[in-house]
Amino acid sequence: MCCFTGHVSDVSRTNIFARVNGSVEYLVYEMTFTSDEPTAMILPIPIALGATEDTVEFVALDTYADFFRDLEAHFEQVRSNLHTMAVVEPRASLKVQAVGAFEASFVPSVDQLDRLDARFRLPRQIWTQLPAYESFGFVVFKFRTGQRARAHPMAFSFPTRDPATLFFPTAHIHDGTIHEKADFDHVFYTQNEPSPSPDFAWPGTFWMPSGQAARHYLRVGRTRDLVDADAPCFQAFLMRTWTNEDIVVPI
Repeated sequence: MCCFTGHVSDVSRTNIFARVNGSVEYLVYEMTFTSDEPTAMILPIPIALGATEDTVEFVALDTYADFFRDLEAHFEQVRSNLHTMAVVEPRASLKVQAVGAFEASFVPSVDQLDRLDARFRLPRQIWTQLPAYESFGFVVFKFRTGQRARAHPMAFSFPTRDPATLFFPTAHIHDGTIHEKADFDHVFYTQNEPSPSPDFAWPGTFWMPSGQAARHYLRVGRTRDLVDADAPCFQAFLMRTWTNEDIVVPI
């Protein structure tokens, strides 16, 4: 779930990379947003029980702001080489007008969210409507204001409660309310081969395999353990109105 605590008038061009290795999930998140006030993004995650404030490990990617640009460029070349159309046309490059600076923290449980600065909280009634998150942890990124601002990729790892699935936080709260449907403008990446599943079957779902180890197109030395240098990547799109929920992919 991508929950903004302040008013956000536009959120688009979301890219999410997820990889599970053993009992740990690695997650990289990027989006473009517009906000006229300080805001924070809260990402509920299915962390293993017993988490503390130090359980999540944040990874600084400020020296690799082009992480997703490198992935996009590689898959554009893959499609060109195969003479194959993807689910949708590749998105045109977007000029980045500002690099968002942020602070990151981890809240181990929903009952501790009131420890956040009052500016960066959601009303408690929001969480009472989302009982599935009662046992989740919450990663919080605090942003500065910006028009069509893109923060450099936000990255972290956590011990997942279900190592047989990839968790993509995609449910939306952008205006303080929960809607049944939401507009998606998302590209997903992983290095775990997704298994066919009706739970991840929006119309036209297709995972494009890269066919090459990540070291050939990513600067893996800047990603610490986020990326397996010797494993290929997969890419999928969701760009339409769809059920407003997180996406869980069996692997």
